[in-house]
Amino acid sequence: MRKTMIAAAVVLAALTGLTGVAAADPAPMSLPGPTGPFPVGTKELHFVDRDRVDPWTGEPREMMVSLWYPSARDGRRTHQFSPGVAAYYDDLVGPGKADFAGTTTHARTGATPLPGRRPAILYSPGAMQSRFLGTTLVEELASRGYLVVGMDHTPIAPVQFPDRVELPKAGLDAARMLAERVRDTSFVLDKLGLSEVGMFGHSMGGFTTADAMIADPRIKAGINLDGSMDPRYGNAARAGVTRPFLLMGGGTSSGKPRNHRHNDDWAAFWAASTGWKRDVYFPAAEHMSFTDTQVMLPQVPGDHTSMIGTIDPCGSLAAQRKYVSAFFELHLRGRPTTVFDRAAHPVVELIP
Repeated sequence: MRKTMIAAAVVLAALTGLTGVAAADPAPMSLPGPTGPFPVGTKELHFVDRDRVDPWTGEPREMMVSLWYPSARDGRRTHQFSPGVAAYYDDLVGPGKADFAGTTTHARTGATPLPGRRPAILYSPGAMQSRFLGTTLVEELASRGYLVVGMDHTPIAPVQFPDRVELPKAGLDAARMLAERVRDTSFVLDKLGLSEVGMFGHSMGGFTTADAMIADPRIKAGINLDGSMDPRYGNAARAGVTRPFLLMGGGTSSGKPRNHRHNDDWAAFWAASTGWKRDVYFPAAEHMSFTDTQVMLPQVPGDHTSMIGTIDPCGSLAAQRKYVSAFFELHLRGRPTTVFDRAAHPVVELIP
């Protein structure tokens, strides 16, 4: 967990790798569109848990949540980041280097939801990261007919509330943060009246996914995208899970290949888990390859290999879309797949 949080703390400072790089105008960035058959709508929600005191503020716990869903082709295209979060990124990497405020998504706010019930999937971002850094994967799932719910977890994320912007805080207790993120997850399920859901997350969000599955039986299947499961901070490595789970890791940012053959915390989780499980490894990727930064960084001058490795960003995204979608199709919709029988993309290895 500590290595993951160190990586998270420096990732935004290194997000564009632009130290010493001058630019006359901010570099524009774009996101690839989803490949599913449905247009995507989106909506933001502000939740207040009046039954829970936020341990860092002493006030009722607040959350910002986004919904992505199959929609009609109406409404207007949204920006990836709210103004306050875009300003945070701008300040972090240096003003005028990358156009965070101008980056748009392929989802439309105010779009009319298509009729019918949809399987739901939760998304939890990594430490120090916004829920909007998972846009390419959540839009992909929504375009394939899912309701996707993205959560931000203060105080370790830049979050724009209706009346203020809260920025990440340093020096926080990791075990307390993880416990509150798990409570956030159950609270969101309660507020939205959801059950029989899937969940996935990057970095600390992947750890949150595993621990939330242990705590809440409504989560039927989960994915950890390159997240530590240090037993000092959570329960996953000790207890494992009884329901389907997918590990996806990349590179060697933790000092060893991020898979259950080489990482003690993943190995313990793998051994303790009794349900369906697979481990998909991206050798040439790195920690931030499992966020939107893998496709954003190459659009900006600089050397970004410490963040996203040497993997082809388009190939990495295509493989992630393939495996994440197939996992939820199998375990939420009962649709068979062969992609876990052998490596179904040249950038990945299946770790037995």
